[in-house]
Amino acid sequence: MTTADSAPATAGAVPNPAAVPNPAAGPSPLAPAWLDYPEDPNALVAKLWAAGVARGDDGEIAVQGIPASRLAAEYGTPLLVLDEDDFRARARSFKEAFDAAFAELCGGVDVYYAGKSFLCTAAARWVTEEGLRLDTASGGELATALRAGVDPAHIGLHGNNKSDAELRRALGAGVGRIVVDSLDELDRLASLAAEAGVRAPVMLRLTPGVHAHTHDFIATAHEDQKFGLSMAGPDAGADPAAGGTAGSPAAAAVAHALAADSIELLGLHCHIGSQIFEAEGFGVAAERLLGFLAGIRDAHGVELAELDLGGGHGIAYTAADEPRTPAEIATALAGAVRAACERLGLACPRISIEPGRAISGPSTFTLYEAGVRKTVSVDAPAGAGGGTLPRRYVAVDGGMSDNARPVLYESDYSVALASRTSAEPAVLTRVVGKHCESGDIVVRDAYLPGDVARGDLLAVPATGAYCHSLSSNYNQLTRPAIVAVRGGQARVIIRRETEEDLFARETGL
Repeated sequence: MTTADSAPATAGAVPNPAAVPNPAAGPSPLAPAWLDYPEDPNALVAKLWAAGVARGDDGEIAVQGIPASRLAAEYGTPLLVLDEDDFRARARSFKEAFDAAFAELCGGVDVYYAGKSFLCTAAARWVTEEGLRLDTASGGELATALRAGVDPAHIGLHGNNKSDAELRRALGAGVGRIVVDSLDELDRLASLAAEAGVRAPVMLRLTPGVHAHTHDFIATAHEDQKFGLSMAGPDAGADPAAGGTAGSPAAAAVAHALAADSIELLGLHCHIGSQIFEAEGFGVAAERLLGFLAGIRDAHGVELAELDLGGGHGIAYTAADEPRTPAEIATALAGAVRAACERLGLACPRISIEPGRAISGPSTFTLYEAGVRKTVSVDAPAGAGGGTLPRRYVAVDGGMSDNARPVLYESDYSVALASRTSAEPAVLTRVVGKHCESGDIVVRDAYLPGDVARGDLLAVPATGAYCHSLSSNYNQLTRPAIVAVRGGQARVIIRRETEEDLFARETGL
């Protein structure tokens, strides 16, 4: 492998295309099959961006009219830029679509925003103002919800290994639901609630044996993983649909919860995974859990009142992704629930869902400044005629500390030149971070104009979900600020960390 570095451009200046070597304009055999060569590398694919994002007349990417260069100059880079109006609109769209689809079945739906995707006190207030409830997955997320003033009755607490302190806090605050993940937790919660003299409101998280079409690390309803109570009985193998649920951990948990004076069993919960585009898995999960509810009715004479069908609805990270609208998701799921309830002779329970990424993800892009660029020669893939091919690398001033998803899940992202347009043809580019890891890749494969150079601003869309939540101080980098834009006005909702913050927990300084 050989490299050829180009001379740096003056920061902020438009590079002279003649001074920037173009490694190989046109489609590259190194590109993945899903990545099309763009007719116009300056064009923005609308489904990847928040509604308020567009190129201005000056060629810059702007959010609600505020250009990228102004945001970078005022707030620095890397910078998470959040379109608050878009975030709120996506939250409303889930509530409105599901209420409409389920109006005749159960009067509407309780939509819980999955705070793990992106949570701060501002976001917690936004979702409640738009009529949503809030799902938390730890004591820290619960603390954030309470600090934001969310009605505790509209908060849920998740987690596969909740501590006694977290359970006590939830009970003391009066949260509306505690999603129990194991028999061990159910026993501890019953004891803690009895000590406190309260009844714990419980949803039992079940694993319905549905293998979602997503990355294995984010598929959460098959048997061989850490979440939930298995519905598979001793004669059912690993598939609850194959042989009933008698004797299963889920059945044991139901019996125990109904018998415990300190437990109020509200209903059942499942979550089949994340970043899912197909509708079939959600429908199968709904049918299996409704069948389980019918089994509880027949065995215990009780019809539980609630059923949570989780979230995990996919968004577009690349032009190849085709997410469904909330209305499409709601209509398909309502049809599956209606059919199952009619077949089972079951009254439809109150349905709840937990979108997170589908609300927060497209609302935000990350703004970086380009630095080092180089071209490397790599072996041509089979069928490309042998020899070597060029690949352009562009490094930015962030990386895996502000977006860990590519290194965790091999996630694909898109990228656009943000501070200007270019007349140069597009070349295959890999955008990488500044960390001491070869896997520190921000965008694995993208076509960018061939004259992208030091000082240019690059924007990576769809970074609102899990980027801030998973961020770190690896290599002692400080975490980026988050700027929210509403009504054409920008404000900081989470400030940039400083070096003093890095030392704040050290003792003896």
